[in-house]
Amino acid sequence: MRINASNLKMSKLPKSALSLKQFMLRQEVLKLYRTIFRTIRQVPDESSRQELRQWARSDFRANKHQTEELAIKMLMQHANRSLKELQTSLGLSGVSSTVGNGTSSKSGCKAA
Repeated sequence: MRINASNLKMSKLPKSALSLKQFMLRQEVLKLYRTIFRTIRQVPDESSRQELRQWARSDFRANKHQTEELAIKMLMQHANRSLKELQTSLGLSGVSSTVGNGTSSKSGCKAA
């Protein structure tokens, strides 16, 4: 079979398919998001829990269209710092923080 321009256009991947690097970064962001929400579940006060959930969701939503890798990594670092602060606060208040910080440095969520 001869390869011509019309054969090359018949890719099975959609044009919006993520590169491997983008896919891996997205997985890290999702892992961070889940870790934040697992940690928030440990907050004893219901109104504080609701406020933290709302804050985390709004920050992630505000940055969901971010595509620049460096910007995403900076947002993730900020979110990880906030997550560590929340985990430290829970530890100091006597709430067992069994949820580990299983991510490197991620998204724009202000979880604390």
